[in-house]
Amino acid sequence: MNIDSNRRFLLYLGKAIVLVLTLFFLYRQIFSAPDTLLTWAGIWQEAFASPVRFLLVLTALLIPVNWGFEARKWQLLGGKVERMSFKRAYKAVMVGLTLGFITPNRLGDYAGRVLVLKSRQRLDAIGAIFIGRFSQLVATVLVGSFGLLYFMVVFYWQQYPAACLSVLLLLLALTCALLLLLYNARAMVALVAAVRPLRKVVRYVAVMNRYSSREVTALLWLSLGRYLVFLTQFILLLYLFQVRLPLVQYLSGVSGTFFLKSVAPSVTIISDLGVRELSAMYLFGLLGQERLQVLSASLSLWLLNIAVPSAIGLLFVFRLKFFRKGKRA
Repeated sequence: MNIDSNRRFLLYLGKAIVLVLTLFFLYRQIFSAPDTLLTWAGIWQEAFASPVRFLLVLTALLIPVNWGFEARKWQLLGGKVERMSFKRAYKAVMVGLTLGFITPNRLGDYAGRVLVLKSRQRLDAIGAIFIGRFSQLVATVLVGSFGLLYFMVVFYWQQYPAACLSVLLLLLALTCALLLLLYNARAMVALVAAVRPLRKVVRYVAVMNRYSSREVTALLWLSLGRYLVFLTQFILLLYLFQVRLPLVQYLSGVSGTFFLKSVAPSVTIISDLGVRELSAMYLFGLLGQERLQVLSASLSLWLLNIAVPSAIGLLFVFRLKFFRKGKRA
Protein backbone atom coordinates (compact mmCIF):
# COMPACT_ATOMS: atom_id res chain seq x y z
CA MET A 1 0.00 0.00 0.00
CA ASN A 2 2.87 2.35 0.90
CA ILE A 3 4.57 1.54 -2.40
CA ASP A 4 1.45 2.49 -4.34
CA SER A 5 1.10 5.69 -2.31
CA ASN A 6 4.73 6.59 -2.97
CA ARG A 7 4.29 5.94 -6.68
CA ARG A 8 1.23 8.17 -6.80
CA PHE A 9 3.07 10.88 -4.89
CA LEU A 10 6.05 10.72 -7.27
CA LEU A 11 3.70 10.77 -10.27
CA TYR A 12 1.89 13.88 -9.03
CA LEU A 13 5.20 15.49 -8.08
CA GLY A 14 6.57 14.81 -11.56
CA LYS A 15 3.48 16.30 -13.16
CA ALA A 16 3.74 19.39 -10.96
CA ILE A 17 7.42 19.85 -11.87
CA VAL A 18 6.69 19.54 -15.60
CA LEU A 19 3.83 22.03 -15.31
CA VAL A 20 5.90 24.58 -13.36
CA LEU A 21 8.89 24.29 -15.71
CA THR A 22 6.70 24.64 -18.79
CA LEU A 23 5.04 27.77 -17.43
CA PHE A 24 8.39 29.17 -16.29
CA PHE A 25 10.08 28.74 -19.69
CA LEU A 26 7.00 30.03 -21.47
CA TYR A 27 7.01 33.10 -19.22
CA ARG A 28 10.70 33.73 -19.89
CA GLN A 29 10.20 33.37 -23.64
CA ILE A 30 7.30 35.82 -23.68
CA PHE A 31 8.23 38.43 -21.08
CA SER A 32 12.02 38.59 -21.47
CA ALA A 33 11.64 41.93 -23.30
CA PRO A 34 10.27 45.13 -21.69
CA ASP A 35 6.79 46.39 -22.60
CA THR A 36 5.80 42.93 -23.83
CA LEU A 37 2.10 43.38 -23.12
CA LEU A 38 1.99 46.67 -25.03
CA THR A 39 3.79 45.09 -27.97
CA TRP A 40 1.43 42.11 -27.93
CA ALA A 41 -1.62 44.37 -27.87
CA GLY A 42 -0.22 46.22 -30.86
CA ILE A 43 0.26 42.96 -32.77
CA TRP A 44 -3.39 41.98 -32.26
CA GLN A 45 -4.66 45.42 -33.25
CA GLU A 46 -2.51 45.41 -36.37
CA ALA A 47 -3.71 41.93 -37.34
CA PHE A 48 -7.41 42.76 -37.06
CA ALA A 49 -6.95 46.04 -38.92
CA SER A 50 -4.93 44.45 -41.73
CA PRO A 51 -6.26 43.90 -45.28
CA VAL A 52 -5.88 40.13 -44.77
CA ARG A 53 -8.09 39.92 -41.68
CA PHE A 54 -10.46 37.77 -43.75
CA LEU A 55 -7.94 34.97 -43.13
CA LEU A 56 -9.34 34.67 -39.61
CA VAL A 57 -12.80 34.00 -41.06
CA LEU A 58 -11.33 31.49 -43.50
CA THR A 59 -9.53 29.73 -40.66
CA ALA A 60 -12.77 29.60 -38.65
CA LEU A 61 -14.63 28.11 -41.62
CA LEU A 62 -12.13 25.24 -41.60
CA ILE A 63 -13.04 24.29 -38.00
CA PRO A 64 -16.01 22.06 -38.96
CA VAL A 65 -13.90 20.56 -41.76
CA ASN A 66 -11.17 19.69 -39.28
CA TRP A 67 -13.56 17.94 -36.91
CA GLY A 68 -15.48 16.53 -39.87
CA PHE A 69 -12.43 14.45 -40.77
CA GLU A 70 -12.29 13.24 -37.17
CA ALA A 71 -16.02 12.41 -37.26
CA ARG A 72 -15.56 10.37 -40.45
CA LYS A 73 -12.71 8.50 -38.77
CA TRP A 74 -14.94 7.77 -35.79
CA GLN A 75 -17.77 6.63 -38.05
CA LEU A 76 -15.36 4.15 -39.65
CA LEU A 77 -13.84 2.98 -36.37
CA GLY A 78 -16.90 2.99 -34.11
CA GLY A 79 -18.93 1.25 -36.81
CA LYS A 80 -17.33 -2.04 -35.75
CA VAL A 81 -19.04 -1.67 -32.38
CA GLU A 82 -22.25 0.05 -33.43
CA ARG A 83 -23.37 1.42 -36.77
CA MET A 84 -23.79 5.18 -36.75
CA SER A 85 -24.52 8.03 -39.12
CA PHE A 86 -22.00 10.77 -39.85
CA LYS A 87 -24.16 13.18 -37.85
CA ARG A 88 -24.09 10.95 -34.78
CA ALA A 89 -20.36 10.40 -35.17
CA TYR A 90 -19.87 14.18 -35.28
CA LYS A 91 -21.90 14.53 -32.08
CA ALA A 92 -19.74 11.90 -30.37
CA VAL A 93 -16.58 13.70 -31.42
CA MET A 94 -17.88 17.01 -30.03
CA VAL A 95 -18.83 15.41 -26.70
CA GLY A 96 -15.42 13.75 -26.50
CA LEU A 97 -13.71 17.03 -27.33
CA THR A 98 -15.53 18.84 -24.52
CA LEU A 99 -14.79 16.20 -21.88
CA GLY A 100 -11.24 15.79 -23.16
CA PHE A 101 -10.68 19.53 -22.78
CA ILE A 102 -10.67 19.27 -18.99
CA THR A 103 -8.59 16.08 -18.63
CA PRO A 104 -4.86 15.29 -19.06
CA ASN A 105 -3.95 13.65 -22.36
CA ARG A 106 -7.59 14.24 -23.41
CA LEU A 107 -8.66 11.09 -21.55
CA GLY A 108 -12.19 12.46 -21.33
CA ASP A 109 -12.40 11.97 -25.08
CA TYR A 110 -12.79 8.22 -24.46
CA ALA A 111 -15.65 8.69 -22.00
CA GLY A 112 -17.40 11.22 -24.21
CA ARG A 113 -17.50 9.05 -27.31
CA VAL A 114 -18.46 5.92 -25.39
CA LEU A 115 -21.37 7.70 -23.70
CA VAL A 116 -22.94 8.53 -27.06
CA LEU A 117 -23.07 4.83 -28.04
CA LYS A 118 -26.09 2.68 -27.16
CA SER A 119 -24.69 -0.83 -27.58
CA ARG A 120 -24.08 -3.05 -24.54
CA GLN A 121 -20.61 -3.62 -26.00
CA ARG A 122 -19.85 0.09 -26.16
CA LEU A 123 -16.80 -0.28 -23.91
CA ASP A 124 -15.18 -2.09 -26.84
CA ALA A 125 -15.10 1.34 -28.50
CA ILE A 126 -12.24 2.32 -26.18
CA GLY A 127 -9.87 0.40 -28.42
CA ALA A 128 -11.33 2.04 -31.53
CA ILE A 129 -10.76 5.50 -30.03
CA PHE A 130 -7.18 4.55 -29.23
CA ILE A 131 -6.59 3.42 -32.82
CA GLY A 132 -8.00 6.70 -34.15
CA ARG A 133 -5.68 8.73 -31.96
CA PHE A 134 -2.76 6.49 -32.81
CA SER A 135 -3.36 6.94 -36.55
CA GLN A 136 -3.31 10.73 -36.04
CA LEU A 137 0.00 10.37 -34.21
CA VAL A 138 1.40 8.36 -37.14
CA ALA A 139 0.35 11.10 -39.57
CA THR A 140 1.90 13.78 -37.35
CA VAL A 141 5.21 11.94 -37.00
CA LEU A 142 5.30 11.03 -40.69
CA VAL A 143 4.94 14.63 -41.90
CA GLY A 144 6.69 16.23 -38.94
CA SER A 145 9.85 14.20 -39.55
CA PHE A 146 10.31 16.01 -42.85
CA GLY A 147 9.84 19.34 -41.07
CA LEU A 148 12.50 18.55 -38.47
CA LEU A 149 14.78 17.25 -41.23
CA TYR A 150 14.70 20.72 -42.81
CA PHE A 151 15.87 22.36 -39.57
CA MET A 152 18.61 19.78 -39.06
CA VAL A 153 20.00 20.23 -42.58
CA VAL A 154 19.80 24.04 -42.62
CA PHE A 155 20.83 24.91 -39.06
CA TYR A 156 22.75 22.03 -37.50
CA TRP A 157 24.24 19.70 -40.11
CA GLN A 158 27.55 21.53 -40.62
CA GLN A 159 28.33 21.77 -36.90
CA TYR A 160 26.86 18.47 -35.69
CA PRO A 161 26.74 16.02 -38.62
CA ALA A 162 26.99 12.90 -36.44
CA ALA A 163 24.22 14.04 -34.09
CA CYS A 164 21.99 15.02 -37.03
CA LEU A 165 22.53 11.64 -38.67
CA SER A 166 21.62 9.91 -35.41
CA VAL A 167 18.42 11.95 -35.10
CA LEU A 168 17.59 11.23 -38.74
CA LEU A 169 17.96 7.48 -38.20
CA LEU A 170 15.90 7.75 -35.02
CA LEU A 171 13.09 9.53 -36.89
CA LEU A 172 13.18 6.91 -39.64
CA ALA A 173 13.06 4.08 -37.09
CA LEU A 174 10.23 5.76 -35.18
CA THR A 175 8.15 6.27 -38.34
CA CYS A 176 8.66 2.67 -39.46
CA ALA A 177 7.83 1.33 -35.99
CA LEU A 178 4.61 3.36 -35.80
CA LEU A 179 3.51 2.22 -39.26
CA LEU A 180 4.27 -1.39 -38.32
CA LEU A 181 2.18 -1.13 -35.16
CA LEU A 182 -0.69 0.53 -37.04
CA TYR A 183 -0.85 -2.22 -39.66
CA ASN A 184 0.05 -5.16 -37.41
CA ALA A 185 -2.56 -5.79 -34.74
CA ARG A 186 -0.58 -8.64 -33.16
CA ALA A 187 2.47 -6.41 -32.70
CA MET A 188 0.36 -3.67 -31.12
CA VAL A 189 -1.36 -6.08 -28.73
CA ALA A 190 1.98 -7.66 -27.80
CA LEU A 191 3.50 -4.25 -27.09
CA VAL A 192 0.59 -3.19 -24.87
CA ALA A 193 0.67 -6.53 -23.05
CA ALA A 194 4.39 -6.10 -22.37
CA VAL A 195 3.78 -2.87 -20.43
CA ARG A 196 2.40 -3.85 -17.02
CA PRO A 197 0.25 -0.75 -16.37
CA LEU A 198 -1.39 -1.20 -19.79
CA ARG A 199 -2.27 -4.89 -19.52
CA LYS A 200 -5.79 -4.08 -18.34
CA VAL A 201 -6.58 -2.49 -21.71
CA VAL A 202 -5.25 -5.32 -23.88
CA ARG A 203 -8.77 -6.60 -24.57
CA TYR A 204 -9.76 -3.18 -25.88
CA VAL A 205 -6.69 -2.79 -28.10
CA ALA A 206 -7.41 -6.25 -29.54
CA VAL A 207 -10.26 -4.62 -31.48
CA MET A 208 -7.57 -3.78 -34.07
CA ASN A 209 -8.01 -7.32 -35.40
CA ARG A 210 -11.42 -6.30 -36.75
CA TYR A 211 -9.98 -3.78 -39.22
CA SER A 212 -8.59 -4.79 -42.59
CA SER A 213 -5.45 -3.26 -44.11
CA ARG A 214 -7.70 -1.38 -46.51
CA GLU A 215 -9.66 0.16 -43.64
CA VAL A 216 -6.45 1.08 -41.82
CA THR A 217 -5.15 2.76 -44.98
CA ALA A 218 -8.40 4.72 -45.30
CA LEU A 219 -8.01 5.72 -41.65
CA LEU A 220 -4.47 6.95 -42.26
CA TRP A 221 -5.58 9.00 -45.28
CA LEU A 222 -8.32 10.60 -43.19
CA SER A 223 -5.74 11.40 -40.51
CA LEU A 224 -3.49 13.00 -43.12
CA GLY A 225 -6.47 14.97 -44.44
CA ARG A 226 -7.23 16.32 -40.99
CA TYR A 227 -3.55 17.10 -40.50
CA LEU A 228 -3.52 19.09 -43.75
CA VAL A 229 -6.49 21.17 -42.57
CA PHE A 230 -4.80 21.86 -39.23
CA LEU A 231 -1.55 22.79 -40.97
CA THR A 232 -3.37 25.14 -43.36
CA GLN A 233 -5.12 26.87 -40.46
CA PHE A 234 -1.82 27.51 -38.68
CA ILE A 235 -0.19 28.93 -41.82
CA LEU A 236 -3.16 31.25 -42.44
CA LEU A 237 -2.95 32.56 -38.87
CA LEU A 238 0.81 33.03 -39.09
CA TYR A 239 0.31 35.11 -42.22
CA LEU A 240 -2.43 37.10 -40.48
CA PHE A 241 -0.02 37.95 -37.66
CA GLN A 242 2.64 39.22 -40.07
CA VAL A 243 4.86 36.12 -40.16
CA ARG A 244 6.20 36.13 -43.72
CA LEU A 245 8.15 33.10 -44.92
CA PRO A 246 8.68 30.96 -48.03
CA LEU A 247 6.22 28.07 -48.26
CA VAL A 248 8.84 25.42 -47.41
CA GLN A 249 9.65 27.23 -44.15
CA TYR A 250 5.98 27.58 -43.25
CA LEU A 251 5.50 23.84 -43.82
CA SER A 252 8.67 22.88 -41.93
CA GLY A 253 7.97 25.15 -38.97
CA VAL A 254 4.35 24.10 -38.54
CA SER A 255 4.93 20.37 -39.07
CA GLY A 256 7.94 20.46 -36.73
CA THR A 257 5.83 22.21 -34.08
CA PHE A 258 3.07 19.62 -34.34
CA PHE A 259 5.64 16.82 -34.10
CA LEU A 260 7.26 18.16 -30.93
CA LYS A 261 3.88 18.83 -29.34
CA SER A 262 2.65 15.30 -30.12
CA VAL A 263 5.65 13.41 -28.76
CA ALA A 264 5.88 15.50 -25.57
CA PRO A 265 3.83 14.11 -22.65
CA SER A 266 0.68 16.09 -21.90
CA VAL A 267 0.18 16.61 -18.17
CA THR A 268 -2.55 19.23 -18.03
CA ILE A 269 -4.39 21.51 -20.43
CA ILE A 270 -2.00 24.34 -19.52
CA SER A 271 1.22 22.39 -20.02
CA ASP A 272 -0.14 20.79 -23.20
CA LEU A 273 -0.81 24.26 -24.54
CA GLY A 274 2.59 25.48 -23.36
CA VAL A 275 4.53 22.74 -25.16
CA ARG A 276 3.05 23.74 -28.51
CA GLU A 277 3.77 27.43 -27.92
CA LEU A 278 7.36 26.79 -26.81
CA SER A 279 7.98 24.54 -29.81
CA ALA A 280 6.52 27.07 -32.24
CA MET A 281 8.49 29.99 -30.80
CA TYR A 282 11.74 28.00 -30.88
CA LEU A 283 11.43 26.71 -34.45
CA PHE A 284 10.12 29.95 -35.94
CA GLY A 285 12.71 31.83 -33.89
CA LEU A 286 15.37 29.93 -35.85
CA LEU A 287 13.69 31.30 -38.98
CA GLY A 288 14.09 34.85 -37.67
CA GLN A 289 10.47 35.47 -36.65
CA GLU A 290 9.24 37.47 -33.66
CA ARG A 291 8.14 35.31 -30.73
CA LEU A 292 4.97 37.26 -29.93
CA GLN A 293 3.67 37.07 -33.50
CA VAL A 294 4.18 33.31 -33.55
CA LEU A 295 2.63 32.99 -30.09
CA SER A 296 -0.42 34.99 -31.21
CA ALA A 297 -0.97 32.65 -34.16
CA SER A 298 -0.51 29.53 -32.04
CA LEU A 299 -2.89 30.70 -29.31
CA SER A 300 -5.47 31.69 -31.92
CA LEU A 301 -5.24 28.21 -33.42
CA TRP A 302 -5.87 26.67 -30.01
CA LEU A 303 -8.83 28.96 -29.33
CA LEU A 304 -10.44 28.27 -32.71
CA ASN A 305 -9.88 24.52 -32.89
CA ILE A 306 -10.09 23.46 -29.25
CA ALA A 307 -11.59 26.05 -26.92
CA VAL A 308 -14.50 27.24 -29.08
CA PRO A 309 -15.60 23.74 -30.26
CA SER A 310 -15.30 22.49 -26.66
CA ALA A 311 -17.71 25.20 -25.54
CA ILE A 312 -20.11 24.30 -28.36
CA GLY A 313 -19.81 20.63 -27.37
CA LEU A 314 -21.34 21.48 -23.99
CA LEU A 315 -24.71 21.67 -25.75
CA PHE A 316 -24.41 17.98 -26.63
CA VAL A 317 -23.06 17.02 -23.19
CA PHE A 318 -26.08 18.53 -21.42
CA ARG A 319 -28.41 16.43 -23.59
CA LEU A 320 -26.66 13.13 -22.84
CA LYS A 321 -28.39 10.40 -20.90
CA PHE A 322 -25.65 9.08 -18.65
CA PHE A 323 -27.69 6.20 -17.28
CA ARG A 324 -29.75 4.20 -19.70
CA LYS A 325 -30.45 0.69 -20.78
CA GLY A 326 -28.21 -0.40 -23.61
CA LYS A 327 -29.44 -2.44 -26.49
CA ARG A 328 -27.62 -5.16 -28.25
CA ALA A 329 -25.59 -4.25 -31.28
